[in-house]
Parts: sequence; C-alpha cells; structure tokens
Amino acid sequence: MANFIVEMSPKNKALEQWKLHVDGSLNNNSDRAGIILENENRITIEQLIRYDFLISNNQVEYEALLDGLTLANEISARTLEVYSDSQIVSSQINRNYQKRDALLQQYLSKFKELITKFDLVSIRHISRERNARADLLSKLASTKSVSRNRLLV
Repeated sequence: MANFIVEMSPKNKALEQWKLHVDGSLNNNSDRAGIILENENRITIEQLIRYDFLISNNQVEYEALLDGLTLANEISARTLEVYSDSQIVSSQINRNYQKRDALLQQYLSKFKELITKFDLVSIRHISRERNARADLLSKLASTKSVSRNRLLV
C-alpha cells in the first residue's frame, strides 16, 4: 500500500505537505492509537493500532506519534505537520515543558531520531474536538482483533 501512495504522490516531494493527526488512548480493555496521514491531494491513510503491552497515557500518545512518523517515512513524506491533542507530548517536543520522567525522555529521543528522516516536521497541540477523527480511529482499534490495520481512503 505504501508503494501505491508513493506512486500516486506528486513528483516534487520536497514541496508536498503532509498532515499527520495522532491520538492514543487507554481503556480497561486495551491501549490503542488512531493515525491519519493526509496530503494536499487528499490522499489519506488511516491506521488503527492496538498495543499488546502495558503503557501509560502519555506513553500511548508518544507511541501513536512515533508510529505516525514511521508511516510517513514509509511513504517518503518529506514535510510533515503533526497534530496531537496531548498537551504533554506536544509541549515537551516544542520545549515548552520538560518532563523529568526517564521513559518519556526516551520517547523524546526516539522522536528526535525519527524526524531526521524528514526535511521539516512541526507539531501542534490541538483540542480533542479538532482531533475527533483520530480519536474515533483509536476507539475503533479496541474493537479489532488484529493489532495493526491500515486503510487507504
């Protein structure tokens, strides 16, 4: 599927803007994420993920972000605008907030490593209401038995 998207994308990838919406959430049954990657030509990839390991709320938000970056890298996106409703994750990345938690520092390090594969990455905090589609995907992930599903829209 990633090859199909690369083929359908414009040839000048350096100028092509991709938007990434991520949302991770927890409930009693599972830890899950919803990822939406969309370009200016309205090519959209939606991914639902269910994690099979114990994780905190902030960790699941980082997992969703890292999985979204990995997906964007797989399709050779070069310019990425990321939207997350996690205040802690977006603030930590934008250096507005420093978390002393060693595990979250490791997630931040992994984020910094992944963004070197892109020309430009920006992250913006948005309200949950403006991230409703990614939130809906994350909720849908808890109903699926497969741990990772992708959908091309």
